[in-house]
Amino acid sequence: MPSSAFDGIVHRVAHVLADGDAGAWLALDEDIRTLIRRGAGVPPAHVWFSDDPEHPPAPAELALALCGPDGRVREAALRHVPAVPALLPLVVIRCSDWAAPVRERAHAVLREELPGATSDDYGALLAVALRAGERLRGDAARELLVRTLREGPGSMVSAQLAGGDRAVRRLAHRIAVERGLLSPVRLAETAARDPDVVVQDLCANAALATAGDPPDPAVLAPLLTARQGRVRAAGVTGLRRAGRAGEAEPFLYDRSALVRACARYVLRQAGTDPLPLYRAACASGLEAAAGMPPHAAPGLAECGDRTTDGPTLWALTGHERPEVRAGAVAGLRLLDAVRPERLVSLLDDRSPRVVRETAKALRPWSDHVPAGALVRPRSTRPSQDRSAAPSEAGGDRHEGGAPEPRRRSRTRRVLDLVRRHIRPWTRGR
Repeated sequence: MPSSAFDGIVHRVAHVLADGDAGAWLALDEDIRTLIRRGAGVPPAHVWFSDDPEHPPAPAELALALCGPDGRVREAALRHVPAVPALLPLVVIRCSDWAAPVRERAHAVLREELPGATSDDYGALLAVALRAGERLRGDAARELLVRTLREGPGSMVSAQLAGGDRAVRRLAHRIAVERGLLSPVRLAETAARDPDVVVQDLCANAALATAGDPPDPAVLAPLLTARQGRVRAAGVTGLRRAGRAGEAEPFLYDRSALVRACARYVLRQAGTDPLPLYRAACASGLEAAAGMPPHAAPGLAECGDRTTDGPTLWALTGHERPEVRAGAVAGLRLLDAVRPERLVSLLDDRSPRVVRETAKALRPWSDHVPAGALVRPRSTRPSQDRSAAPSEAGGDRHEGGAPEPRRRSRTRRVLDLVRRHIRPWTRGR
């Protein structure tokens, strides 16, 4: 009678057969062999595995035989796989078997069954082959399946572009680009909507390379409006070739530092210095708070001067919009213009974003910050607005009463975090 351990393995095999990814197949192969070798109560193979063609084994029993530790049983089980195509992923794994007779038989079975595999089945086999190919003898099955994809019809490649396995999708997009199966517009749209950064970069670069000279506006549009900064940066770079360098100016204030850098490059190539544009935008923020782009401050720091632009950034730390205050703090850090005694009060800001940027800016200076400035008695705190930033003179501008104990405890926690993460080379700075 089969043991309970045997029943458990059979149940797991059935689960992997119903809904198993590449990792599940590889884990199943290793776990079954380990359990049998450890004597987990599984009966000997001759009790439950029949090599009689007239009485073929059940799918779960065949899977156990394909993964067992006895090479003779694995080789015998391979001849039954054509009747159970769902077990072909285990055949791919057996192509990397340590026993040469098992490998040879597995290669033969895979070559015979591969032409009849559906698109979904082929994607599952390829996913297993890409992972099993990292093994010592796993390159043969991987090369066979990859070559089939490269040399097969374009419809086979297109069917894998939207597959569930990430490695397969990346390979399919790479082959589709090499074979020219996707139009520039399709590539741009894929780069804009695909969640995988590898596919984004691959398709964005391919879209610009095949978009013509100047690039087709229909190709640049999806790139410039993408959510991912890397894709927008590619679109901004393409504006120069399209003769539309002036359209890069709004991207000077993009939330992505990479996009801002590309915008500055495009404008400089067109003869426009971005620094005066940044200075004008930040100056307008000091006069009219609502009109300032929120990421103008870090952009100014990325190409500005500490002596000239530092005072502007310090003034923006008192801006009414938290995103501008956070950007100003980030800009001070980039310019190496942080003064801890002036910046420390922003650890009490109402915006978590500002607090995070302030803690990041103060991290190299944590052992230079006076403890009394960070944790002051409640009675000595200024009774002004807590959300305001330090003034030019270095004092706080808070309104609304003294801080609550919860706020002061948060300040202590932030200070402890800063001190724990201080890098050794910054001590004694």
